[in-house]
Amino acid sequence: MDIKNKPSDLNKVRILGIESSCDETAASVIENGRVMISNIVATQIAIHMKYGGVFPEVASRQHVRTIYAVLDQALEQAHMSLADIDAIAVTRGPGLAGSLVVGLNAAKGLAYGRGLPLIGINHLEGHIYSAWVYPQDTPNPPPAPVFPILALLVSGGHTELNLITDHLHYQRLGATLDDAAGEAFDKVARLIGLPYPGGPSVQKAAVEGNPEAFTFPRARLDGTWNFSFSGLKTAVLREVRKLETENRILPVNNLAASFQAAVVDTLFTKTMKAAREYGVKEIVVAGGVSANRVLRDAFLNQQEFAVHIPPLNLCTDNAAMIGAAGYYHYIQGQRDPLDLDVNPTWPLS
Repeated sequence: MDIKNKPSDLNKVRILGIESSCDETAASVIENGRVMISNIVATQIAIHMKYGGVFPEVASRQHVRTIYAVLDQALEQAHMSLADIDAIAVTRGPGLAGSLVVGLNAAKGLAYGRGLPLIGINHLEGHIYSAWVYPQDTPNPPPAPVFPILALLVSGGHTELNLITDHLHYQRLGATLDDAAGEAFDKVARLIGLPYPGGPSVQKAAVEGNPEAFTFPRARLDGTWNFSFSGLKTAVLREVRKLETENRILPVNNLAASFQAAVVDTLFTKTMKAAREYGVKEIVVAGGVSANRVLRDAFLNQQEFAVHIPPLNLCTDNAAMIGAAGYYHYIQGQRDPLDLDVNPTWPLS
């Protein structure tokens, strides 16, 4: 059945979203796929900072400690109980297996205990739908999506371009052949002595730097829609070693700014080229790296395409995005069995 022609009794569909794919434990209540009634996120950044990245076993144990408190807070913030919920949407993958299991098992328990539908959601799909979520008291909600849409997904684990022809219909055009953009930010941050997480650290340092101080490579990969950031990372490493050999103080701000400029230029140029090639009407930029100010400005300042980028609090992992995507699966009739298993490498398309 066409989503646009659903019966009127679905006018108040409320989905409880659950997200635990990496190091955020999150729960949210979403109405009709867009209205955010509540959104709770328990982050583990401070815990993993000493490791310089996410420690999987520590992450899963922390999810166990916090999952039910987060769920209670999400329902309390929404002034609802499970009796007011129509379905439970939960991240099935991709992500860390141990972390995913915690969220999925919590969702199964609630679904079984209350007789609610269970819907497994792809984490990447959630990031896309976060672009159209807004708080319930928003006076001027963002417009609904107009297809076809080109989605640039940029995060710590993924960098890919997807053509979206309608709700839940995806075609992956290209992806990173090595490091994801967010992964490159983390690795380069360590190289130049900045703390984890690398994205915010590099952006902060870059504010006082010159993006033209160093000429770092842009891997164009002409003829494909793929990305590559390993060469850029290696170029930064070589520059750092050269400076250290010369006993010079690292120009951290300039290195950060020049690296960031190379990443943004690569992402923006290839996305715009693909948008023109496929004749899309809109562009979505989502995932943790979409919080980067320079990247946001690049897309928002161009005039060719309407652009949707989630607000900063929905760029990183959250459950509002899972509830939003879950709504569209729910009204299309998806109902998953209680023996549903996690899929840590689940592709979007």
